[in-house]
Amino acid sequence: MSADTTEMHKTSVAARPGPRRKPVLVDLALQGGGSHGAFTWGVLDRLLEETWLTFDGISGTSAGAMNAAVMASGHAQGGAEGARIALAEFWKKVSDASKFSPFRRGPLEILSGQWTLEYSPMFLAAELAARVFSPYDINPAGYNPLRQLLTETVDFAALASSPIRLFITATNVHSGKGHVFRNADITPDVLLASGCLPTMFQAVEIDGEFYWDGGYSGNPTITPLVRECKSHDTILVQINPINRSTVPRSARDILDRLNEVSFNSPLLKELRMIALLHKVADPGKGEGALWAEMRIHRIATDAMAGFGATSKMISEWPFLCELRDYGRSAAELFLDNHANELGKQSTLDLDAMLETL
Repeated sequence: MSADTTEMHKTSVAARPGPRRKPVLVDLALQGGGSHGAFTWGVLDRLLEETWLTFDGISGTSAGAMNAAVMASGHAQGGAEGARIALAEFWKKVSDASKFSPFRRGPLEILSGQWTLEYSPMFLAAELAARVFSPYDINPAGYNPLRQLLTETVDFAALASSPIRLFITATNVHSGKGHVFRNADITPDVLLASGCLPTMFQAVEIDGEFYWDGGYSGNPTITPLVRECKSHDTILVQINPINRSTVPRSARDILDRLNEVSFNSPLLKELRMIALLHKVADPGKGEGALWAEMRIHRIATDAMAGFGATSKMISEWPFLCELRDYGRSAAELFLDNHANELGKQSTLDLDAMLETL
């Protein structure tokens, strides 16, 4: 582990609180969002410090899928502490690999402290090229730098027998439907498929089928957590803003908002189902009862809305650490306000969400 990650790790261990209550079994639902997934790293890092939290299932998409696999792999090897170390090492390797990326901030953005690529000549050229050329033209070999990184970081054999159930979503190119991969089926290709943006990477072939980013069909998918896990508490770690106060006017802002809406839509449908069943006096037995019994919690921060979509391509270590710290703070706030409600009641106001939808 690098000096930076070691120091961060020591600091957080020293601040770790003792056990606060009886064990609570929870599920995690992790959204995708490129390098913004470092926010989720921070959330997980803080939650893993709580010895009374036990993790049953994790549903993840794109960066959320990678966080899920890294966490479960590290947990299988060294418990909660191993999971925290694995997550820190993974994101440090992501940053180290990005040093060779042509997408870099310019001097003005560096001096002003702006985390954006909107003025990067190479990014602008690539964005324009993506409207004319496909990844099959630009990258015929299908190279993805994350493949080697995932192979080095994740023990895929350990995932197959991990007590933490993983549910990784990718979108089938032919049918447009989401496909959920489980522990024994998870490979580097599955994780790459879950984060495969079709304008940047070739579709990933798995067992004769082709897949794109799972965000189009589930970001993340809640259904397997409801149907296949014992926990009745799901903590949603949300990266992508649902609401925006302004109307986008530039071409890039319009496209970015369209992506946010489309990536949030599957999740909102599942949350709406839970909200509706919570309103039913007697949801009955079987499927309806399972959905009605699920308690939903959310960890998010308004700070993420302040970062533009281009920042999802930035993997500079100071930026990732800033996002990690936002995640730790958001998780800390959630625990301060709602720790005693976990295992008892939802802390996300689903009735208000139902009215909004």
